[in-house]
Amino acid sequence: MFSLVPDLYAMAPQGGGGGGMMGQIILFGSIFLIFFLLVIRPQQKKVKRHQQMLSSLNKGDQIITSAGIYGKINKISDDKEYMLVEIADKTVVKMQKGQVADIVKSKPVKEVEENKSESETK
Repeated sequence: MFSLVPDLYAMAPQGGGGGGMMGQIILFGSIFLIFFLLVIRPQQKKVKRHQQMLSSLNKGDQIITSAGIYGKINKISDDKEYMLVEIADKTVVKMQKGQVADIVKSKPVKEVEENKSESETK
């Protein structure tokens, strides 16, 4: 005899297939949170530190540009976003403030002289 019951069970949807819409929202939310903590937030902190460094630039500061050029600031224009940087004797270039990668931390003159005198006495 022919029965339709096994065919009907075969066509029925299988149980335990998903967590629904709420599970997907939690999954995407956790992925975004991890992405934010590992990528976006550190980049925001880096940009904020760079802006603070640019606002603290003064005439006479020794800097290094994003191109790797060392120089000394001769003049900073407040109304425009550029400055004059001396990269060698009597060689002054005009560049954007945003191209400054870092302020070079050099030892004060007195400290350098003290180190020289200590090494000479040894």
